[in-house]
Amino acid sequence: MVIVTTIRRDVLTLPAAELGPDNPLPPLGTLDEVHRIEDRDRAELPRDMARQVGYEPLHSLLPVRVRDGYGRTREPRAIDALVIENDRLRATVLPGLGGRIASLVHLPTGRELLYRNPVFQPANFALNGAWYSGGIEWNIGATGHTALSCSPLHAARVPAPDGGEMLRLWEWERLRDLPFQVDLWLPDGSDFLYVGVRVRNPHERPVPAYWWSNIAVPEECRVLVPADEAWHFGYERKLRRVPVPSYDGIDRTYPVNSPYAADYFYEVPDGWRRWIAALDADGHGLAQTSTDGLCGRKLFAWGSGPGGRRWQQWLTEPGTGGYCEIQAGLARTQLEHVRLEAESEVSWLEAYGPLAAPPEGEWSEVLRTAEERLESVLPRAAVDAAYAAWKPYADTEPGEILATGSGWGALEVLCSGWKLPGTPFGETTLDDAQAPWLELLRAGSFREPSRLRLPGETLVAPHWRDLLETAPATPLAEYHLGVAQWHSGDRAQAVRSWERALRLVPSRWPLLRCLAVADRESGHHPRAADRYAEAFEELCLEGRDGDAATSTATWTAVTAALGREAIEALLGVRRPERARAVWERLDPATRVRGRFRLLEAELLLAEGRRDEARAVFDDGFEVADLREGAETIDRLWRRLGDDAPLPPRYDFRMRPAT
Repeated sequence: MVIVTTIRRDVLTLPAAELGPDNPLPPLGTLDEVHRIEDRDRAELPRDMARQVGYEPLHSLLPVRVRDGYGRTREPRAIDALVIENDRLRATVLPGLGGRIASLVHLPTGRELLYRNPVFQPANFALNGAWYSGGIEWNIGATGHTALSCSPLHAARVPAPDGGEMLRLWEWERLRDLPFQVDLWLPDGSDFLYVGVRVRNPHERPVPAYWWSNIAVPEECRVLVPADEAWHFGYERKLRRVPVPSYDGIDRTYPVNSPYAADYFYEVPDGWRRWIAALDADGHGLAQTSTDGLCGRKLFAWGSGPGGRRWQQWLTEPGTGGYCEIQAGLARTQLEHVRLEAESEVSWLEAYGPLAAPPEGEWSEVLRTAEERLESVLPRAAVDAAYAAWKPYADTEPGEILATGSGWGALEVLCSGWKLPGTPFGETTLDDAQAPWLELLRAGSFREPSRLRLPGETLVAPHWRDLLETAPATPLAEYHLGVAQWHSGDRAQAVRSWERALRLVPSRWPLLRCLAVADRESGHHPRAADRYAEAFEELCLEGRDGDAATSTATWTAVTAALGREAIEALLGVRRPERARAVWERLDPATRVRGRFRLLEAELLLAEGRRDEARAVFDDGFEVADLREGAETIDRLWRRLGDDAPLPPRYDFRMRPAT
């Protein structure tokens, strides 16, 4: 009996935290991504690496919004899934959560090849906030976890090269304005899942491109990769060359041996096969290989230190084992972006499947044996042949639609007239978020709201800025134009646009907040604090009166977001009395959230109430959106003047104490 590859719908029921509403405030601040190095340190890198490290790193999250509305209360929730399966492998994909492969099971042995997180718990690791651990994720856009980590992708059935079916995922990546697709293909009888990836640049200008496929695997393993050197990057923000497998007397190919969280970007010699594997003590595990276009390979280890252990606990439930990540990308390191020429594309094919080989022994012999085993189960030539077979099918139009992503791609296609075979962005995907911009595109102006309403999302690409500059100078148009000008670096013009709108608009707080950010970024902190306080006062007076279209949850989110920024600004210029006044007007449900309990402790300390600030720590709190690499809690604890060590529950430090 021949078992053909099937694609079916499924539902996973997991203990899951709610994502909650996005932060309604535009992210005007400069992006502080932890994976960067100082400009002066680039001189020590190879010339091509230094050039790509300096090539248009991301400085702003616009036009996407920050996703910080999630909490840490988990309840059983249904999560839509798509399952692609043959008689050897079963892959479970989450189209509503970034298209992640949550599970990859080898059916003959029943072995799960990935680290499968038993819960869905967002944490602040993505470029725009919410991200979750486990499985295989597709990171596109810029250095870091993609802004699409917890967002829906389009999904559909597509004919496969062998006459079966592929599962296609696609979306419009908004930080770089690039459409991409991921085609999952399981040939009959194959022990390896093929993944064809294509990123297109439809623009008439070059665009920086970024891609890393991150694969979570159990950390009790040895990571094998054909390299004798790697570039080590820690949270001290230094990139340095180290030997593989060992340096400083520690074999770093065992993830649990690393004392602190670290990245190891491997130097795979030119012409060698691109592969990486994670094998347990018995020699069983997962191998990932690809065509040569996906040249980079990496290990991320949390390390054995208390901070790394605490993060591992934070991301899942008690009793779950730890994980590490093996990764593959377009460049040698994740600090680099590659140039994607105008009206061009980049594509490659990856393969994921089981590998059995002895992990112990002398490094070169272990690698030789593992590569021979990989070649016997999946020859390098077979991967190249699969890529060649897939390429003609990349443009094939999808069949049955299985999931729907955002409407932003449809809006861009309507604006530009681009033809993107294989990845349709239909008008039926447009929703309320795109409606004002569709009006601008078709009528040349925004329809000014007759009542008070939140301004909505802003588009900042050059072609949208051009439309905004020719639109009638209404308050809403001036607000959005200011955001687009700010994003492009024309900050003086942005301030002028916001100031013009401020004289006309009935709802002043969004503009006052923008001007407060402008003051803060230019170093005028007292004036920024005044404007923040005024913006929050006007928001509270305005309330939801006349805005039935905005949900209570969204209004609560905007009050919390603006209140937090206002308190931080006021404390920054030593005005605890005014900060307390803002605090008292926050919703009681907001004040008990962990982020605001931490802020309360800082406020109490500023008021000279040290014992009460310490009591906040003693009572306990959890900052659901604590940022990767942030040392906020540690710094505040030290300011309390207590000689006691930081309690383990608050220890998220990812680098040595210096």
